[in-house]
Amino acid sequence: MSLRTKRRHRPELPLVPLIDVLVMLVLFSFVTMRFATNQTLNITLPKVDTAGKNQFKGTVVIGIAQDGTISFNEKVATKEQLMKLLLEVKKIDRDIPVLIRADEMTPLKELTFVMDACRNTGLNKFSLQSR
Repeated sequence: MSLRTKRRHRPELPLVPLIDVLVMLVLFSFVTMRFATNQTLNITLPKVDTAGKNQFKGTVVIGIAQDGTISFNEKVATKEQLMKLLLEVKKIDRDIPVLIRADEMTPLKELTFVMDACRNTGLNKFSLQSR
């Protein structure tokens, strides 16, 4: 029989490796996070069951908010400014596609004004974005 008694070691919690793992998880989550684009208007797009892929390759985006506020390429514009901007776009390229992003609660009056403005300026290649 042994006269020595075995000493028990106090349990230890290795904090340094635990902190390293947590830092790596936080870093990984920031790297893989998708950031929203800067939008000046809070728009909820209407859902369309028969919509195809919304792949837009143009450079003109017109947004219409629920309260009727209009934006041209993420900058708020009045109706008169919109007409002038569309005329300038037509001078550059008549066949440039125009994407209209309207909130699902936007009054039809505002949407038809924007569509009519596109047609009046000669930009007939416009489409409505849905989700």
